Amino acid sequence: MRSMTLASLIISLGTLVGCGDAGEAPGDEDTILVEDAEMGLVEENAIQPNAIQPNAIQPNAIQPNAIQPNALTPTAFGPSTLAALEDPGEAGYLSRMFVRYAVNCAFDPSQSLSLSWTDLGGVVQTETYVGKLGLAPSWATGPLDETGQRWVSACLAARTNWYGVTVLISMRAAHDAIKQSSSLEQLIFGKEEGAFWGNLFAPTPYLHACVYVPNANHSRNLLRDCAAGHVGTDGLEDCGIIERRGSCDALCDPLDSNNAFRPKCVYDASVVPPRKTTEVMTVFLL
Repeated sequence: MRSMTLASLIISLGTLVGCGDAGEAPGDEDTILVEDAEMGLVEENAIQPNAIQPNAIQPNAIQPNAIQPNALTPTAFGPSTLAALEDPGEAGYLSRMFVRYAVNCAFDPSQSLSLSWTDLGGVVQTETYVGKLGLAPSWATGPLDETGQRWVSACLAARTNWYGVTVLISMRAAHDAIKQSSSLEQLIFGKEEGAFWGNLFAPTPYLHACVYVPNANHSRNLLRDCAAGHVGTDGLEDCGIIERRGSCDALCDPLDSNNAFRPKCVYDASVVPPRKTTEVMTVFLL
């Protein structure tokens, strides 16, 4: 499912343009081209670094490895998971953000998850999260298998933003649901940012990122710092649990010649030859 509606695309463009001098907004001609294309775009890619491993920041927040053994539905959640999602404070906010993005990555557009919680004012809030990419649709009715865990993790990592803002991106991968990218998409989104992979649901969660070095400054100019590294006072900083591993050219296979994604990247360099994973999300920018 690589298409998106014009309405959501315009919203995304508006958010990007709203970044002002800090980012590079597309010109009028680029906007027209983008509107005419069918692309693997994600209009919601502003997940905060703290939300991809919320229990590391807020002990009462949701634990990703506690929800993968069951279907992703409130009726299958354990008491601690439900308590985390219903928390009206920061732990609940981060927990719901995690589930919202997980649903969007895993479910297809025909699937959704609804939950209710009571805010600090005593008002019941009901939220419905709708699927989009379809990377692991079977999670709606059963456990998330290891392959699905890695796909959802890569998707969440790719959509993480240091600043918590939305930036228009093209996500590409070997997964059948998003494998095909048009020549127009590849033309418009021609700047490779990098790639993301890992497993947030493992007993010891991990996420890795690599950067396409020639475009590192371009990525930062567009407020995409998690692959390139955020420039801090003491040097480059990671986005939460996402560990920067270096150059994509050194860690990953070359881009697929047809659909422009990294087919494999190294997840274990301690052995010879290094072990590689195919569950990799490659991101391109305008």
